[in-house]
Amino acid sequence: MVLFAVLCLLVLTGEATARRLAVSVKRANIRSGPGTNHDIVWSVGMYYPFDVLKKSGRWYKIRDFEGVVGWMHGSLLRQIPAVIAKVLLANVREKPGTRFRILLQAEKGVCFKRLGQKGKWLKVQHADGEVGWIHKSLVW
Repeated sequence: MVLFAVLCLLVLTGEATARRLAVSVKRANIRSGPGTNHDIVWSVGMYYPFDVLKKSGRWYKIRDFEGVVGWMHGSLLRQIPAVIAKVLLANVREKPGTRFRILLQAEKGVCFKRLGQKGKWLKVQHADGEVGWIHKSLVW
């Protein structure tokens, strides 16, 4: 009975049906409400992933990896497999494994397109074209 109540609550709040979309343009604005008449609260770059909470016309209510909520126009979002560094510094390596050379260090909030997976390692590409491997535990 408790499980049923929790599932109903999730469905009613839209959490169970949330899907993930990512920014498909170089720069996108997140607004305080669904429309250009609402304030811009922050801007993000290519591949920034969001969970979709709600849709209102062509506008999406979105939540980022830190739980921040805002609105974005649907023309700026696509179903791109994307991840974002959720730790202060995440090593992006030449190959999947800690014994391989570090190509770059991604600060918290740096986004990547996911290209593949090998075990717990994700092959990723930054918007500037750099490709490497990052451990799944370091991203959202």
